[in-house]
Amino acid sequence: MYASIGIDLGTDRTRIFSGESVVLDLPSVVAVMAHSGEAVAFGEDAEKMIGKTSEYVNVVSPISRGVIANYDEADIMLKNYLGRVCGNRMIKPRVLVSMPGGLTAVQMRSVINAVTDAGGRNVCLVEAPVALAVGLDIDFTKPYGTVIVDIGAGTTDIAVLSMGGIAQCLSAKCAGCDFDEAIIKYVRHEHNITIGPRTARQIKERIGCVIPRPVEIAMKAKGVHIFSGRPQTFEITANEVCEAVSDVTENIISSIRQVLERTPPELVSDIAKDGVILTGGGALMHGMIDKLKEALSTSVRLIDDPFRTVAKGTGMAMKNFSLLKKENDYRFRALRDLVIE
Repeated sequence: MYASIGIDLGTDRTRIFSGESVVLDLPSVVAVMAHSGEAVAFGEDAEKMIGKTSEYVNVVSPISRGVIANYDEADIMLKNYLGRVCGNRMIKPRVLVSMPGGLTAVQMRSVINAVTDAGGRNVCLVEAPVALAVGLDIDFTKPYGTVIVDIGAGTTDIAVLSMGGIAQCLSAKCAGCDFDEAIIKYVRHEHNITIGPRTARQIKERIGCVIPRPVEIAMKAKGVHIFSGRPQTFEITANEVCEAVSDVTENIISSIRQVLERTPPELVSDIAKDGVILTGGGALMHGMIDKLKEALSTSVRLIDDPFRTVAKGTGMAMKNFSLLKKENDYRFRALRDLVIE
């Protein structure tokens, strides 16, 4: 069906863009048989199995911190997802894949290998902030600084764009999954109750905040008491969540400051005028915009579609590949290009 596609291969979700829209948006999860490695479920069906399987089935999230952590499972998942989008085409599609900034050559090779083995004809990698800028139709080809902060599930990508590429970037390993882990630790320490990642995510999405709410809200959740081993319902407030995630929030702010400190003053002055462009699921935490405004002393703008704009940008870059500067080595590679002489 599609000759060219763009993939946002995320820690939490995989999104595929082609034509004029996102044609696939599924969790980056696969369930496999423990003894054979045969896949039994993908995406949402596999996600529902987390924490509920027997010893015979493993539920795997093959993408960790924006890179491939389990190659075999990533290969199985990508084959299934590309098969849903492309069908049994005689001509395999060209694929543009977004990635965190600063990946090593080995990590990039792993992504190219996995996508090619899954059915891609040629593969090009592009940093997620660059894809995002393309998706937002930002003209970053001029000598003018634009800063993008993408708080994803596994990484927070911070990049300063200018002259068609990245002037400074950092892929910080503090993001949405760290908010979840912080909530799990807090509940265990303060309530003596163990909860799983799904419950932690529900707490984060329903009452999570990074600044105290003027009107307190709370929710009830269920877990296992660490001493009795019995199921127990407990109540947690929004301001408790704020306290739990404070260290992660400060780490994100520190990472943004680190990038700005390395950025030439001329570009920082541009950023001071236009502010920070904010995106990613973590950006939706209550108070995140106000927190960053106060910490960075600049304006912060949350984009309209923080989840799908990167995937959209990969697709748009496919249509107008000249937006990506050749000197940054944006080019399509086949497996033969990866052979080390």
